[in-house]
Amino acid sequence: MERTPGRLTSGGFAALCGTTKETLRHYKDLGLLVPAHRGENGYGYYDPEQFYDFYAISIFRQTGTPLEEIRRCLRGRDAAGTRALLREQRQRLAAERRKLEQMDFVLSGILSGLELGAAADLIPRTARFEAEGLLALPAEELEGLMDPEAGEDARLLAVLDRCRALCREYGLQTDYRLGAIHRPGEPAGPETISHLTMRVSEGADCPFFHRKPAGTYLYLCCRGRWDLSQGYAALEGHLREQGLETEGSVYACDLAGFILNGVEANAATLLSVRLAESGGL
Repeated sequence: MERTPGRLTSGGFAALCGTTKETLRHYKDLGLLVPAHRGENGYGYYDPEQFYDFYAISIFRQTGTPLEEIRRCLRGRDAAGTRALLREQRQRLAAERRKLEQMDFVLSGILSGLELGAAADLIPRTARFEAEGLLALPAEELEGLMDPEAGEDARLLAVLDRCRALCREYGLQTDYRLGAIHRPGEPAGPETISHLTMRVSEGADCPFFHRKPAGTYLYLCCRGRWDLSQGYAALEGHLREQGLETEGSVYACDLAGFILNGVEANAATLLSVRLAESGGL
């Protein structure tokens, strides 16, 4: 690192900051970070302590802070204004972090769904599933939302509007993949749905929050069809043939998501039910 005693050249200071001389030149032209010293040779030299100014400028620039606000903060002439600016930037970062967390929640969910959806069609399997948070709207709630004579699109809009409102109210993240819970002890099908669900993040005190419990599940994938009757029949048939006992409800979950579900050939739905601990594999 090039330096004179206690001072750094632009190249040495750029190396210290992990940046380029072009960036330092740009900051100098903007009046944000000017070399603290001018040598007899006409070159500018930086103090090592100016690293902290560079670091602050980098953070402020990345959060979209106006140049004049950065200058005022670096001058240190307005402590109250600097505190207000820092609070505002933290709020911006928090909002951006929530957006990134939401995107990661959506993409990770769809990726895992597509990986599960690659399984062979209508072939029952067993696997350990971790607990999962669901926003579960009871059938009675759905009946109140929907006009009996409304078309399918209008019904979907009513469900989406209600789920979005609940997610905003309780700070939940969702990927909007629809699912259903079926009443235990009854043959699973459209007429026995007890709740319509969406996968959500956990942690909110929401009256419609439901935790699908962890455990060993019997599951199968219905691929290339929106009609799931064959899937329900295959699941029930396997349970009966193998003499397996179950605990709780039957869950249906869309795996293809908004990316692929517009075409029936791409449709993929997971049907699963938790096996009783004494039920074996």
